[in-house]
Amino acid sequence: MNFLKGLLNFLVLQHLLLQLCSSLDTIKFDQPVGDGDFLVSKNETFVLGFFSPGTSTNRYVGIWYKFSEDLVVWVANRDNPINGRSGVLSIGSDGNLVLQANTSQGLVPLWSTNVSISSASNGNISAQILDSGSLVLAQQGSQDVFWQSTDHPTNILLSNMKIGLDRRSGINRFLTCWNSDNDPGTGNVSLRMEPNGSPQLILYKDDAKWWRSGQWNGIQWGGIPAVQRNVVFKINFVNNQDEIAVQWTVLDPSIYSVITIDGSGTLNQLSWQDQQHQWVSLWSAPLDACDSYGKCGQFGNCNPYTNSGFNCTCYPGYEPTSPQDWDLRDGTDGCKRPQDSLSMCRNGEGFVKMKNVKVPDTSSIKLENNLSIVACEEECLKNCSCLAYASADVRNGGTGCMTWYRDLMDTKQFTEGGQDLYIRVDAVVLAQYKNKSGGGYFSGRRRLAIILVVSISVASLLILAVLYWFRKRSRKGRGGEPRFLKDPAASGVRSYEDLPIKNEVDEHRGDTDLPFFDLTTVVAATENFSSANKLGHGGFGTVYKGCLADGQDIAVKRLSRNSGQGVDEFKNEVMLIAKLQHRNLVRLLGWCIHKEERMLIYEYMPNRSLDLCIFDKNRKSLLDWRKRFQIIIGIARGVLYLHQDSRLKIIHRDLKASNVLLDGSMNPKISDFGMARMFRDDQIEANTNRVVGTYGYMSPEYAMDGLYSTKSDVFSFGVLALEIISGRKNSFQFENTSLNLVGLIWDLWTEGKVLDIIDSSLNQSYSTHEVMRCIQIGLLCVQENATDRPTMLDVVFMLGNETNLPHPKKAAFSFKTGGPDSSMSRGASSVNDITVTVIEAR
Repeated sequence: MNFLKGLLNFLVLQHLLLQLCSSLDTIKFDQPVGDGDFLVSKNETFVLGFFSPGTSTNRYVGIWYKFSEDLVVWVANRDNPINGRSGVLSIGSDGNLVLQANTSQGLVPLWSTNVSISSASNGNISAQILDSGSLVLAQQGSQDVFWQSTDHPTNILLSNMKIGLDRRSGINRFLTCWNSDNDPGTGNVSLRMEPNGSPQLILYKDDAKWWRSGQWNGIQWGGIPAVQRNVVFKINFVNNQDEIAVQWTVLDPSIYSVITIDGSGTLNQLSWQDQQHQWVSLWSAPLDACDSYGKCGQFGNCNPYTNSGFNCTCYPGYEPTSPQDWDLRDGTDGCKRPQDSLSMCRNGEGFVKMKNVKVPDTSSIKLENNLSIVACEEECLKNCSCLAYASADVRNGGTGCMTWYRDLMDTKQFTEGGQDLYIRVDAVVLAQYKNKSGGGYFSGRRRLAIILVVSISVASLLILAVLYWFRKRSRKGRGGEPRFLKDPAASGVRSYEDLPIKNEVDEHRGDTDLPFFDLTTVVAATENFSSANKLGHGGFGTVYKGCLADGQDIAVKRLSRNSGQGVDEFKNEVMLIAKLQHRNLVRLLGWCIHKEERMLIYEYMPNRSLDLCIFDKNRKSLLDWRKRFQIIIGIARGVLYLHQDSRLKIIHRDLKASNVLLDGSMNPKISDFGMARMFRDDQIEANTNRVVGTYGYMSPEYAMDGLYSTKSDVFSFGVLALEIISGRKNSFQFENTSLNLVGLIWDLWTEGKVLDIIDSSLNQSYSTHEVMRCIQIGLLCVQENATDRPTMLDVVFMLGNETNLPHPKKAAFSFKTGGPDSSMSRGASSVNDITVTVIEAR
């Protein structure tokens, strides 16, 4: 009898276990989920259960990745938390999924799927967590889905989820951020599909437009040229009578990637790095100042690549609405047409093309998909209210027609990507732009005026040339050379008649558009290279402060005859810097060659070089943490421009503290491009037998093998960032086997004591979290293996965004004894107040 009773109990228990195992991913009518229970998707990708975010004690029902519990991808009761662990998630009597709290007043409903389900189906309803991350409410054994969590996203977009409007059901899918890390409640930032006009994604903050993707141009979102279909993921955009939505799909099932928004107004694409066990940011928006909606107001174009410090320009034929605000670097009031401009209604007007732009907000445009671009121009021209037009689809040379009739807002300039926008202008402006492009037309009176001006100019130039020739001959008859140098030998000039470089000016003046300064001007500006004007000295020569006749301060780098920077390096620096324009690069004003004299004329930096500040115990206190952080970011942006955003792809090869100059506001400017090298767009690295640079800043692959790439500059930047944080120089000598700065910081990092390295002059006036992030970014840049180091684009993003950072691997040169192969011969010369070490491999 006892045996039969035991057997019966065993069979009942086995039945219950089998029933439980069969529903590990499912909630059935008679199987609710309580706090402490979990559902796991079939392939164990996602988990559904109760959780408490951050430091909160409130309980919520959510879904997260099984391998990453800290990333909750969906929350049911985000605005109705449970106080305590009394929550129960079950199938209600009406077939809906309902969350209730067991209180002293009984079960209190806090959340429900709240859909209409026929009573005939109620007993067969279940909710299942799928490997896609979706919680689905459906009839068992049927394909009918009554409700799914992916139609009601919170702050995260998973692969295959949609954003947009389902016109059949009326469901509008959009993301909203959490209130905070401790509160998943509906926040003030949302990402929504704007269905009007030509559809686009818009990020709202406090119900105001914050950022927009640009319209779908047939290939990608027009305002995000860097994000497009590739072998990893694809973007599907649908706009038909059933829905208007975009679906983002990861093609490789082994890759986990999500798109998130947060309360700061940032859109992030994250990817799970299994080796590092963390989420890493791949892309984010807004990316720069010009991504801020309406940065330059109506009819204003924002260019993030300008070197003037001000991003805004007006459309062709427009002028600033408030010139005073414009002068104060505030372009939010935008632009307007001048009062004296001609009518643009059947009065000879036309269109001027703006190339490579994110076209203005398309919310209120007129869209006609069947028109060609030629027909689009005709359509806009015959309607006097039409202000601009562009192709709706950039494929096949451009098809479809978008026309604007209201203020044009939020235009951004790209160097690559974007599309053409055609702006309506009056007849005068149209003629001006046609003339600039070489296709202008002139009235008889205007043509005559131009001929007269050209004739007079040519005659004047001929007269000046003759006078210059006579003056030169007369000076040669009196001994030829100028007599303003007090002591030519002391100045490194000697007897000019005997020098080997006599015709440098004639050979090289035509190689660049950069202004040429004659020696007389430079000597006058520097008061004959007075010792009182000397700013610095090294093996390359001397830098002097000067003042031109118009009052402009300049810095003159005067190369000595024995300079490590020879004629080739001199020409290299002139040719390179003449093509570079960025707010964080020093501006080259001109150059001078006279016989053996070679000089570069720069803008004057009143605060001299960075090393004179951070390594001087009296001056380093001038740089608080906020200023140091801005200097680190400025240097990073300057190097990013060299690597990616300039017309040339440039490796600096000598980035260090003495080659970073500080202007009057302590803004950093990278200088000294004598050692820089240009790369092709498709070139990854190069090799040299002549290694130039400075020990302590050289990457190991460059110092040892002569291999240099953009990752060489990344290494130098990392060293420089750590120096700025610590206020210490990364001295590196083969004869001295003591631990260098990088090695010291690496050891402190592994011991959890890295805050000990922070410059004591900061006096605790810094954000510990921010400093720790910068140290971690610095260590990522100085990793031994070049492939492990981030790109400068990654660095700029990490510095400007609160994202999870990878854990750095061992830093290069972090040894306490020994050194590199002593079979290398070492020599030293100097460039721009710095020691340049030349290694020639035997």
